[in-house]
Amino acid sequence: MFLESLQFSFSIIGPICLLLFLGWFLRKTNTINDAFIDIGSKLVFKVTLPTLLFLSIIKTNREAEIDFPLVIYALIANLAFFLFSVAVTKYWVKEKQDHGVIIQGAYRSNIAIIGLAYIANVYGDAGIALAAVYLAFNTTLYNILAVIILSPKQKSVSTAMILDVFTSVLKNPLIIGILLGLTFFVLAIPVPNVLINTGLYFSDMTLPLALLCTGGSLNIKALKDNSFNCRFSSALKIIAAPILITAGAYLFGFTGLQLGVVFFMSAAPTAAASYVMARAMGHNADLAANIVAMTTIGSILTCSLGLSALYWLQLI
Repeated sequence: MFLESLQFSFSIIGPICLLLFLGWFLRKTNTINDAFIDIGSKLVFKVTLPTLLFLSIIKTNREAEIDFPLVIYALIANLAFFLFSVAVTKYWVKEKQDHGVIIQGAYRSNIAIIGLAYIANVYGDAGIALAAVYLAFNTTLYNILAVIILSPKQKSVSTAMILDVFTSVLKNPLIIGILLGLTFFVLAIPVPNVLINTGLYFSDMTLPLALLCTGGSLNIKALKDNSFNCRFSSALKIIAAPILITAGAYLFGFTGLQLGVVFFMSAAPTAAASYVMARAMGHNADLAANIVAMTTIGSILTCSLGLSALYWLQLI
């Protein structure tokens, strides 16, 4: 039975792993370059991924309802894990100047690409629709927490800073796609088939292109950084987070699709946006990049083991 669960896990993780490796290999052989990765990433972020999220929501069964209990749990669980990360980092890590980067690397998941790819492979459109709402609320939370934890100690977090975060979130193409999808779904606004079929061309290329660009942007040399801070943050992200958050979801009665979404979103590696934010706010950008690389590679193993265990226990 456990061998069967491992085979199931590989059928889900395998294609994503291969696409990440293919992106890295194509970049290594100069088949694709930094310009391609930059343009491809922008295309995914601004056009194809918002289209995928929009279509997934409007194609949801009309009798379905937004799963607010799951959304509320996810927000509380992610906030609780953030506080847990703050506590253990302050206790175990001596270099105070790296605390913000370590904590952000521990809680901020790559839910828009890796997490969504996992869910799409297992659950299809129904999973993506549920994950889209999860993504919208937690992306907002991630950004607010990042501003709080990365702000210099001598500079308190002001209302204006929080408002700037909300403004940037509302301008986020992914959030716009999700909000439009929810509006069309709730109000039952019809969308012409020609637009849906055209959008499907965009949405179908989203995850392959996103994973190729993610793999191409991976800096494998960063894995040579075997510093305690990098390993500590990575362990929190790809081991502690999925175990604690998924176990909490199970204890609160979530199973099947709901539990699967929670697991994949929490088991996803650190988001690349954590590097961008750390660099922009004057923190240790090299450490942030190393955490992204280590968690991306490491999550392939930890996510496979976690998925195998959940399938073996017949929880998803």
